[in-house]
Amino acid sequence: MGKRLFRVTLVAAGSALLSLAILFSPIGNVAAYGNSGGVVTGLEEANTTSVGQTQTNALADAEKSWLTYMREEEKLARDVYRYLFDKWDSRIFSNISTSEQRHMDTLKTLLDGYGVPDPTAGKGRGEFSDPKLQALYDKLIQQGSTSIVEALKVGVIIEKTDMDDLHDAIASTTLIDVKTVYNNILGGSLNHLSAFNSNLARHGVTY
Repeated sequence: MGKRLFRVTLVAAGSALLSLAILFSPIGNVAAYGNSGGVVTGLEEANTTSVGQTQTNALADAEKSWLTYMREEEKLARDVYRYLFDKWDSRIFSNISTSEQRHMDTLKTLLDGYGVPDPTAGKGRGEFSDPKLQALYDKLIQQGSTSIVEALKVGVIIEKTDMDDLHDAIASTTLIDVKTVYNNILGGSLNHLSAFNSNLARHGVTY
């Protein structure tokens, strides 16, 4: 009876230690994103205090490349939406640009934690280090300036492009904190896409 009670006590103690390890692990500090701007409400906040801070310089070249690119691609989304809000005074662009800023902030936490230079440092609105993103920005604001419907279509283009790139970025890494951030942003982009499509439908447009 005494030996059996001893074994049960050991199992209970082991379970308690495992629960504490999960609770205080860095991965446990990364909160999932909720819904986002436009007609969708909720939070897109993530506690990234410990993200990337314990694995400095552990990124492979492909991981660094994607992390750098996604930081700047989120800037593109934010800058285009700010431009379109100024142009059309439609709240969907203001709401979602705020969400894109949160995405940028989360990616900056990863860049800093892994010691990767920020490609957006010193860049103003509509300015990009990557020539491909610069050309895309110029093209999208030109399209979005023609009408509110075209502006909403630009939103669809940005979110679909972002989602495609995020899938590739996720496939490029095995790091849990990086994958978590990418998946959180992916969920936000899906909500943004739904918001833009809903607004287009109000104009009788399917895109």
